[in-house]
Amino acid sequence: MSRTYFGTDGIRGTVGQPPITADFVLRLAHAVGRVLKKTEQRPTVLIGKDTRISGYMLESALESGFNSAGVDVVLLGPLPTPGVAYLTRAQRASLGVVISASHNPYPDNGIKFFSDQGAKLSDEWELAVEAALQEPPAWADSAGLGKARRLDDAAGRYIEFCKSTFAHDLTLRGLTIVVDAAHGAAYHIAPKVFHELGAEVICIGCAPDGLNINDQVGATHPEALVAAVLANKADFGIALDGDADRVQLVDAQGRLYNGDELLYLVASDRLDRGEAVAGVVGTLMTNMAVEVAFQSRGVEFVRAKVGDRYVLEELEKRGWILGGEGSGHLLALDKHTTGDGLISALQVLMAVVRSGRSLGQLLEGVSLFPQTLINVRLKAGQDWKKSVPLATETRRAEAQLDGHGRVLIRASGTEPVLRVMVEARDATQARQTAERLAEAVKAG
Repeated sequence: MSRTYFGTDGIRGTVGQPPITADFVLRLAHAVGRVLKKTEQRPTVLIGKDTRISGYMLESALESGFNSAGVDVVLLGPLPTPGVAYLTRAQRASLGVVISASHNPYPDNGIKFFSDQGAKLSDEWELAVEAALQEPPAWADSAGLGKARRLDDAAGRYIEFCKSTFAHDLTLRGLTIVVDAAHGAAYHIAPKVFHELGAEVICIGCAPDGLNINDQVGATHPEALVAAVLANKADFGIALDGDADRVQLVDAQGRLYNGDELLYLVASDRLDRGEAVAGVVGTLMTNMAVEVAFQSRGVEFVRAKVGDRYVLEELEKRGWILGGEGSGHLLALDKHTTGDGLISALQVLMAVVRSGRSLGQLLEGVSLFPQTLINVRLKAGQDWKKSVPLATETRRAEAQLDGHGRVLIRASGTEPVLRVMVEARDATQARQTAERLAEAVKAG
């Protein structure tokens, strides 16, 4: 059975259009409740959300759907996605639910789920839910209905959890940090975490109005953070996305550091402190310079498909701890079960404070290869995998790069577009090679 509703990260879409409608979300919660009740007599589900105006409607629909199936609900209010994952495990709940479309603009929203261990759920579980959606509802009678309550201190509990991952003998005292919460789920949490660890905090993107999430702020628009760091002469800037599971950092000079660099820095810090790093997982898009840097330190590096779900699967398969993407979605499985922008930022800041060195100094050995990415629209029915001109040009490009760069060609999962990416030590070579490959795609 193939999925109808679930994508790589839950169910997502435009609000008011299927499947992100109140009636479908109510049916979804009812179906999930029925699946839970097959193994548990009285399940309890936690529901958190980001700051989109549509969160109120979807929260109510989820609450009604779960209650109608005889499932109890605990409402957490606005809370980062990793915060919901943490509290699901800490509260011994049956399931965690997040209402969020992450880094998407406010007209979108989505629903994603965490297991009782705060981890992504299996394909089999998602297929069971889709099967239940095809069945007629089984409404509980009055005596069997679920109840709903609020966990008033959800934010405070998550703040303490984040702080617990920061070494007790270290402090952020003396540092000025600009925090950009993207007007999202961490708007009331991120500033407190860094302030309570000693930093002077300057906030931007911390005034949500239901319509401004990710709007020219946050990890997807780091130029706002760069400007704020320079204007305030701050030591660091930290940008989260709408649900705070990814992070970007800026130093005092306004230099932006992406997830590839931060992943290397966190792993390198562990190596410098004598900790074993068995291996690290990146993605097909991870900059080649990071792979080269890991090789120079004797650390195995493996690429997964693009998407934190696939990075996590590879880590679990190999029994490794560290992985991530250039977008800033980083995983440290000895700290949390899922990607967490706040905890990732704290790992980086610990390395800086402990070493007494700047981000630039800690990353002196990593000089990112220039990348050129060209999106080429495919013609109807075009099978790019059988293109002779593309195959010929790809072989030529790989021979010219000769191990000092790479070619990545992959189809978009959401539109009829072929993504042509070339990395090389020389920016001109990367651009010219990508342009030749793009022309070869068009030639068919």
